[in-house]
Amino acid sequence: MLEISMQNITSLESNAGLLARYMALRQPENVVQAMYVWIDGQQGLRAKTRTLNFVPKSSSELPIWNFDGSSTYQSEGSNADVYLFPVQVYSDPFRGGNNKLVLCETIRYDKTPTPSNTRHTCNAVMDMAADQEPWFGIEQEYSLLDGTDRNKPLGWPTGGFPGPQGPYYCGVGANRVFGRDIVEAHYRACMYSGVKIAGENAEVMPSQWEFQVGPCKGISIGDDLWMARFLLHRVAEDFHVAVTFDPKLIPGDWNGAGAHTNFSTKAMREKGGLAEIEAACKRLEKNHAKHIVKYDPSGGADNARRLTGKHETSSMDKFTYGVANRGASVRIPRQVADDGYGYLEDRRPASNMDPYVVCEQLVRTICLNE
Repeated sequence: MLEISMQNITSLESNAGLLARYMALRQPENVVQAMYVWIDGQQGLRAKTRTLNFVPKSSSELPIWNFDGSSTYQSEGSNADVYLFPVQVYSDPFRGGNNKLVLCETIRYDKTPTPSNTRHTCNAVMDMAADQEPWFGIEQEYSLLDGTDRNKPLGWPTGGFPGPQGPYYCGVGANRVFGRDIVEAHYRACMYSGVKIAGENAEVMPSQWEFQVGPCKGISIGDDLWMARFLLHRVAEDFHVAVTFDPKLIPGDWNGAGAHTNFSTKAMREKGGLAEIEAACKRLEKNHAKHIVKYDPSGGADNARRLTGKHETSSMDKFTYGVANRGASVRIPRQVADDGYGYLEDRRPASNMDPYVVCEQLVRTICLNE
């Protein structure tokens, strides 16, 4: 097995070296590769590339394109074409130069959004609440999976478990941290592309990590988080490692993964804003069940494996909030309580949540009082 493994590694390194030779070839100045990125019907990410004869400065300059929706869970084969409407442009960290990544909405033949296009309604809701200036920050947790055995986390012993949790959170050292090269590459790729990445850290379970996006205004939080997820998958692909956003990857005494969502309005960020934050918590309490349904793609089933009241989570069934309480549904940071203004942290969203859905629901409840 060791010989086969070494042969595979040698082959992969050789392929990377060969690719580098071709990527070093001069690209004509008037030719740009634009990789269109979209969300499929099962919250997966898809991408394909077209050549442009100009350098786009905004999404409005880019042509509408299409794809086979019957192969992405978004249409029937008898009426397969789905349109790609560009909505955001990022620099491409993989191809470099003037090449671009283009985030797109998916639109059906009758010009209505596909059911999986949750950005469309989120954007409308953000416009309705624009006068309150909603800001967001999302803490995206995820786990890395072994390159040859995708059933086990990266760095875990075959057929067994690492030592108990404790030394891994924000850890340092080869016996505590697995996959830092991927994390560093992803961080730099996000910065290069224009994603508003705020930081990263190793998480409580070994091979579990977190990156943060924000603060972002309105719809840009969903755009940047989805692009950051795309970049993570794409970077990990180069390292021949897989990424999972499963909210409870390993059963038992191991932490699950969330996407804690930080939220504030202009009133919350100003002097006396703590009263606005507490009022928002009371509105969230009234709508707890509605939020739980929205906070993972399964309508709550995925989060039920994670929100057990253990491992720094709240109860699935009862809403709570408190200062510096990581076992509450919503945490008010200690600094916010001391200052008297700031933001709240909703700790309920699962790691595999759709940021458009979660952020839309927060605005509907807190800003529009729905």
